[in-house]
This record gives sequence, structure tokens and C-alpha cells, in this order.
Amino acid sequence: MTEFRSAVPLPHIPDDLSIPQFIFRSEYPGRPTRPRNTPLFIEDGSGIVTTYEQAHYRAYGLANALSIKWNIGPCSGYFAFTISHTHTGTKDYATVIWAVQILGGIVTPANPNYNAEELQHQLSVSGAKFIVVHSGCLSAAKKASDTCGLSDNFLLLIDKIVVPGNLPSIPALEDAISFGWSKGENYGAVRFKPGEARKTIAFLSFSSGTTGKPKAVAISHYSVIANVIQMAAHYRLGDPDRSNRTMVPGDVVLGVLPFFHIYGLVVVMHYVLYAGASILVVPKFNFADFLESLISHQVTHLYIVPPMCVLLAKHPAVKGRKFHHVKFCMSGAAPLGGDLMAQMAILFPNASIGQGYGLTETSTTVSSLKAGVRMGTVGSAGELIPGIVARVVKPDGSLATEGERGELVVTGPSMAMGYFKNPAATAETFVDGWVRTGDEVVIKNLEVFILDRIKEIMKVRGFQVAPAEIEAHLLLHPSVSDVCVVGVPDEYSGELPLAFVVPTLEVLSLIKRGDTTENDVKQAIAKHVSDAKIHYKWLMGGVEFIDAVPKNPSGKILRRILRDKANTMKRSDFRQTMPIKLAKL
Repeated sequence: MTEFRSAVPLPHIPDDLSIPQFIFRSEYPGRPTRPRNTPLFIEDGSGIVTTYEQAHYRAYGLANALSIKWNIGPCSGYFAFTISHTHTGTKDYATVIWAVQILGGIVTPANPNYNAEELQHQLSVSGAKFIVVHSGCLSAAKKASDTCGLSDNFLLLIDKIVVPGNLPSIPALEDAISFGWSKGENYGAVRFKPGEARKTIAFLSFSSGTTGKPKAVAISHYSVIANVIQMAAHYRLGDPDRSNRTMVPGDVVLGVLPFFHIYGLVVVMHYVLYAGASILVVPKFNFADFLESLISHQVTHLYIVPPMCVLLAKHPAVKGRKFHHVKFCMSGAAPLGGDLMAQMAILFPNASIGQGYGLTETSTTVSSLKAGVRMGTVGSAGELIPGIVARVVKPDGSLATEGERGELVVTGPSMAMGYFKNPAATAETFVDGWVRTGDEVVIKNLEVFILDRIKEIMKVRGFQVAPAEIEAHLLLHPSVSDVCVVGVPDEYSGELPLAFVVPTLEVLSLIKRGDTTENDVKQAIAKHVSDAKIHYKWLMGGVEFIDAVPKNPSGKILRRILRDKANTMKRSDFRQTMPIKLAKL
């Protein structure tokens, strides 16, 4: 066998619906029926719920306002928004997404922790013409939008506050929704002809791909809808016997993963709502509050990442608490070890526990915990879901059979369209309808086992980090002559960036004369990154001096050599020697 695919049949996937039509169209064949009293969203802390009717009201009201006041529509350009995870109304993430997509606009979700430079890159690449932003992110958004030439008239606040005098007065989302409903219907909701949903962009979600700076992955309406239906088939949501379904209406799903990340965006937001369950929206992760919320809201399903699993397994605050109501726990975005899985099984005695795997480029899930099993296979990233076809390509280009290792290459209905306006990067990853994942795997019994990362990208707390981006910034530092950044394994974060630096002759002379110390130089180099980059790109793995960066005859960095070196080094706790800004991460 050289191609691997699930034996579970894949239901029909409509290619003439927008994502909002699909979500609000409750009569789709095989979709669980949501009782009227089952909320879509529950705000953690306040307990305020958003019903189907309220979500519909807010999305369509905002769509009317966006059409009247800002002329948002299929030909008006693209749309970006960033929302602070400290805001208790993050249920409106969905409101904004659906309102824009109702009009045929495109959404490019942004990380709320991005600084102005990082946000500017996203705005420039996506061509965004309008920003919805939380007040906590307004300063960075304003700087980025000014640099990109966007007017203040094209900013909308997700929350309603008094803006400081040094910032412009900006309308608030709540006022826009009220305005939209106070006016006659001005817009025509987008209607696709058969096949159009396959080629119409819904999201520009950013990913580093296999190399380089983050790129905009063009994800169609059809891709998201397809992945939701694929997961629904995998987990038997249409089974007449409720006891066979993994999720049923009335279940409460933890919404702690960021909605700007493809995992939270597709799996948590769209799949969970399609399944008829409620999302408990947790605006900011605080572990003590997180534990209280699990119990007070009787959460049944957890979609989390390995750092959260480490805390659940080891934090003393967990001791004595009972979580018998949890019936499903899925970890994704990075590998989860067998010991952690065993501890999670003790903590959640009634839950199915396992892992899933997916990419922004596959929008989203490729494999997931088998339906109906108590514990996933240790080391497995789950079973291929219906509709996914997988190949394992060996270094010589031949196809591996079951149990042989090679690069995972996949295709299926949910594959993204490519990298937006980047044909060169698209050609590297999207080949004749197949997506090269850059991950070395073995497939056995349709389960995917991730062995190594062929691509250079690191995974830090579930976020992609391109070594080349950090290296380019480090080369600007006067003490750095050459550099190679690799990821080192970390139980909590998955990987941590470590920089192997070739110091300049000048700085070596200063150290030799005693005018500075090696540790001071390393701290200055680390601070150079922490001052300019988002926190998960900081050099928490350390800075090591080397004589030369190993390269092949053509000048390409032999990264694997230094990665192997990093994995065998006996290191002291780097956090204790880093500047206070790093130590507090």
C-alpha cells in the first residue's frame, strides 16, 4: 500500500455555500439538531450566553453596518482584525468573521500579541483595508495601519472605551451593530454558484510554511466546510444512536485556544458549533481560573496543547479536584509524550484521550484520535480522517509502504488554495493538489506517527517559528558575525529557539581583554530578539557561541548538525541568566 486513506465514507460537501450560510443553516443533512436553549457561546466569568438567534442578529446587523458605513463587500479589498485575549467578549470574534464573510469579504486573523512591525507585515502581505481591533492592541494596530497608509476611518473597536487623547476616536462594534439594525437592509449576502465556494477565499491565515517569514495561506469557504464535515464523519456525529457520537448538543467545549490560530478557528469555533455543542469562551489563560472553569461549567470536551497538559499533570493546584464530567481530551499543535497521556488518563478517568495533527495549509485536521477509543496509541497523532489521502515519500522520491518512514504528503477536500500572491512558496509546498507537510512520519494501521521535522520550522507552544526570521534579525546585532537558530526539545513548550552565534572578532577581543563578559554579550543578543519579536520567538533555548556555522558547499546551513548538537548538550537553566523580561515569560 502506497496510499493511505480512511475506510469511513465521506458525506457530500456543498460547494455553493459560504461559511456563515453553512453555520446558520441548521438543516444540513446529518447535522445534529441544536435545541433552542443550547447556547453557541458562554462567557467564562460572567456566564452570559449567546444563543443562535443572538449570533445571527449580531452578525447580520454588523454586516449591514459594514456595507453602509464602510462599503465592505466582495470587491472592497481584504479585511484584518486583531482582538486582545484579555477581552471578555471574544465571542464577537465569530460575529466579525461571519459579518465580513456574509458580504463576501476576506478575514485575516492576527495575533493580538504582535508588535507594530509584525502586524504591518501581515497587513502588507494580505492587502487588508479595514481593521477591527481591541483597545489593548490599538496602539500597535494604529502604528501598523499608518505605515501601510490606512486611514483611521477604517478602524473599528471590538470593545467600547474612552480612547486616550493621543489616539483617534474610533467607533465601537456594539454601536455598529445597533446602527446596522436601525437602517434598512443595504447589502446583498454573497451567493455562490456551484463550485464557487472552492475558489473563493474566506481566510488569509498566516503560516511560516517550510521556511521564511509568515505567509498568507489562502483558505476557501469550501476548505473549512469540508474539514468540519470530515471531522463530523470521523466522530460519527450523524449516528442515530447518540451513545456512539463523540459530541452531542448540550456538551460544553473549552474555548481557551486562540481563535486566530487555525486549530482554534476551525476545530473549536466552526466544528464545535456545527456539532451543536456550546463553546466556553476563555479570554485569557490563567491556570487557577482555568481549573475553576472546568468544574463550574462542567466542561465535557477539552481541545488543548501540550503545555496545558504539563500543567494539568504536574501543577499542585490540580490535587484533590475531580473531573469526572470530562469525556474527551484532545491535544494538538505539538507531540504529546506517553507519560503525560498516562497522567491525563488518571486525571480524566471518563475521557477519551489522544492527539490530532493538522496544518494551516491543510485547513486543518489531517488525523485525529480514533472514534470510540479510550486511549490513543502512544506516539500516534491520530488516525487519518475521512477524505484525506496520504503518501509517505522516501528521500529517493519513491513511496513508502506501511511502517516505512518518509515525508508526509497529503491531499483531500480541505487543502488550502496556496500562499496568497506567492507563487514561488506555493510551488514548494502545494504540488499538483498535494501538500508537502515537511514532517517525517510512519503510517501504521492508518495512524500517523510523527518522527521528525524535515522542514526548518520550529513549533513553540503550538506556534510556528521560522529560524530564518530570527537569524535575519540577529545578524543586525553588532556582536553577531553569523548565526544558526534551531529548536531544542522542551516538555512545556514543545521546542525553544536556541541561537548558535559566531561572535565578531571585535567582541571576542573585548571579552579577552575583560571589557565585557561572554554572558553579558549573550544576554544582549537575547534581548535584541525579545525587544523586537513576539514572546514565543524569544531565545528561551539560549545563546551558544561557536567558531563557525556548518554549511554545505553551496552555502546552505546544515541545521541538523547543530540541532543534534543542541539535543546532546547538558545545559543549565537558561532562564535564570536571561534579562528579567525573558525570565517572567
